[in-house]
Order: sequence, then C-alpha cells, then structure tokens
Amino acid sequence: MIEIQPRNYIDATVTVPGSKSYTNRALIAAALARGESIIRNPLHSDDTRYMAEALNQLGIAVSAEHDGSFRVEGHGGAIPTRSAMLFVGNSGTTMRFLAAMLTLGDGTYVVDGVDRMRERPIQDLLDGLSRLGADARSVNGTGCPPVEVRACGLRGGSVSIPGDKSSQFFSAILLAAPYARADVEIRAEGPLASRPYVDMTISLMREFGAEAERSGAAMRVQAGRHYVGRDYTVECDASSASYFLAAAAVTGGRVRVLGLSRESAQGDVRFADALGRMGCDVCDGRTPAGVPFIEVRGADLHGIEIDMGDMSDVSMTLAAVAVFAEGPTRIFNVANMRLKETDRIAALAAELRRIGQDVTELSDGIVIEPRPVRPAVVRTYDDHRMAMSFAVIGLRAPGIVIENPSCVAKTFPDFFERLAAL
Repeated sequence: MIEIQPRNYIDATVTVPGSKSYTNRALIAAALARGESIIRNPLHSDDTRYMAEALNQLGIAVSAEHDGSFRVEGHGGAIPTRSAMLFVGNSGTTMRFLAAMLTLGDGTYVVDGVDRMRERPIQDLLDGLSRLGADARSVNGTGCPPVEVRACGLRGGSVSIPGDKSSQFFSAILLAAPYARADVEIRAEGPLASRPYVDMTISLMREFGAEAERSGAAMRVQAGRHYVGRDYTVECDASSASYFLAAAAVTGGRVRVLGLSRESAQGDVRFADALGRMGCDVCDGRTPAGVPFIEVRGADLHGIEIDMGDMSDVSMTLAAVAVFAEGPTRIFNVANMRLKETDRIAALAAELRRIGQDVTELSDGIVIEPRPVRPAVVRTYDDHRMAMSFAVIGLRAPGIVIENPSCVAKTFPDFFERLAAL
C-alpha cells in the first residue's frame, strides 16, 4: 500500500513515457515489415513486455537496446515459428493484435492470459477474421480467450463488426490486412468506440508503408502494400499525461507536459480540453528548442456533462477531478469501460463511494455529486488506471491510501516515483 501525500500547490514541468498504444502497434508493424526497424522512446511496461516476448517466441527477434529503443528484425509478413503457446497477461492490445497477426502464419497458435482476460470478449474479432478466411476460435467456446488460431493466411474481402465493444478489434484486422491475399474492407456496425485509436492505427500503418484509409464507418486496406522497416519514434502517452494535468487542476497549480501536442492522433489528448471546460486555463505550444507541450493551470472547478466515448481511458482521471468541482459531473457514452481490466464503471462507483462521494452508476457512465473526501484505503481491482486516478485525489485530500500500487506496472511502472517528484 502507499499513502498519497497532499500538496498545497504543484508547479512542474514533466515528461511521461512513450505511448503504449503506439508502441504495441509499432511492434506489430515492425515484426511484419521487410527489414530492420528501430522503435525509439517506446513504453517499457508489462503490456509491451508481453508483446515483445510473444514476438520473440514466434521467431521474430525483438531486443531492447542500451538507449531504451527496441530493435525488431522483421520477416516480411512471415511467422517463422509454426506453433506456440503465448501468454499475454491482461494486455488487451497484445491479445487482439496477435490474434489477427497469427492468421498470416502457417501453423497452430494459442494465445491466453490471466483470469480477467478470459472474461474479456473477443468473439466479434474472431467472427470478423473468420469471414476474411481465417480459422480462429475461442478455445472454451465462451467468446473470450484463450484463442486458438489455425493459420494458413488471410484471404481478405469485406466484413462488418459491431463497433461498440472495442476499437482494438478494428485495429487488429487493419494491422494484419496488408498481408491478406486481397484488399480488406471493414465496416463498423453502429457507433465506433474510441474511434481515434483506429485513426492512430491507420496513421502508423502509413508511416510503415502500407496503404490504408478510413471514410466514416468504413476502413480499407490495399493488399500487397507491405510494411518496410524504418526508424520510428513513439510519441508521449496522452493517457499517462492526464494524471499530471489533473494534478494541476486539483491543486490549483501549473503543470506543463513536454513532448505532447494537441495535434496528436491520440484521442486522450483532448483530456486537456475537458479540464478547460471545468474551469482550468489550458494552453499549448513549443519550447525554444521546438519541443511541443500542453500546459494546464488550475482554477475554480465546476462540474460538466461530457461524452467521453473517444477518450474512455481518461474518464477515471476526469472523475478524480470532478470530486473537487462545484456541482455534479456526468460522464457518459463509455459503456465499453465495463469490458476493460475490470468493470471500470462499477469499480469507480464503488471506490468513489468509499471516499464519501455521492455517485449514480449509469449503464454507460457515471454521475458524481461532490462531497467532502473521506480518508480510505482505495481498492484498485488490479487496474492501473484505478490506482493512478485515485492517487490524483490524494494530492489534495489527506488519508488516501492506494492498495496494490504495483498494478501500475501494466503501463507506467515508475508512476508513483514521478508523482512524488512533482
């Protein structure tokens, strides 16, 4: 356990680790590319370690260099190993991206994870892959992992997938699609959750040489336009930045995050705009050396109603800020939060009540009526974002103790050290 020490005022300039989302996408593209890639400023965490270890098991060499970068020896769309049992912990990106990538091989592969991963739906992705000519199934018939792929390549064609559960299903197919035998077209049925992550995937694919595009609910990838190894730099993680921007908001201080631009394709970069709506002063720009930054200055906070469907991963950070606002905050259109590392809506509601807040749990979100914060030991449900979000509350309210703080290793191993250094 760790008790968060309140701060009267924070004035800091910080950097945050590289984006997990970009790192794992880049590892897949580099593994499939022709030739060597260097991935600079990657995130080193449990999720990216699982991805790197899985690729090494498949015969695709991924090594960590002395400067922290990853060196990846791409195999031009081939998967050298013909059978493997891969363990990915509770890394959703690793599970889903590998399930699609493995269809390009020639052999039988099983991908499994922790107990919670075995509860996280993946059937929509498996159905989509099957309609594109793959043989991928839920081993236990539950529609959840473990997943078995009997690979003989991907035929290609057109497929529709429900868009409400996870944008990672679309990104997984997109990343593998350049190696299909025919063009691939994917259409989202209904609203597409976390749409910016799909645009992020397409942007990265293009940087590695593929031809991909999105028009509304339809995504298209040209077969035969393969990835080429390259030197690629991962931008800073907007989700990780949210906790430090929120620290400025709740303490009335100032925090500048270096290496992050509001022009980023990461949907979570819009968290700063949400803080602006709550009353904070928000600005962005570049340092004299040309480094982009986003800066937040805290002010009197007021509650808002906000659709966070395009940035659900920072909904919990905003909920932490809402505890100190004047009036209620309603966060909605984030039903897919229930399918994450834990049921995040239920967990958030339970722990906010534990610290004395008046909370209404919605099917697709939460309403927070601020009340004086009560000291408590906050359960994290082995969810890194629960730990980091409630740590923000502890920067202003005394007596907040975070249970199982080590769960932040999933995406931000030294989070608490960096928080203490503010």
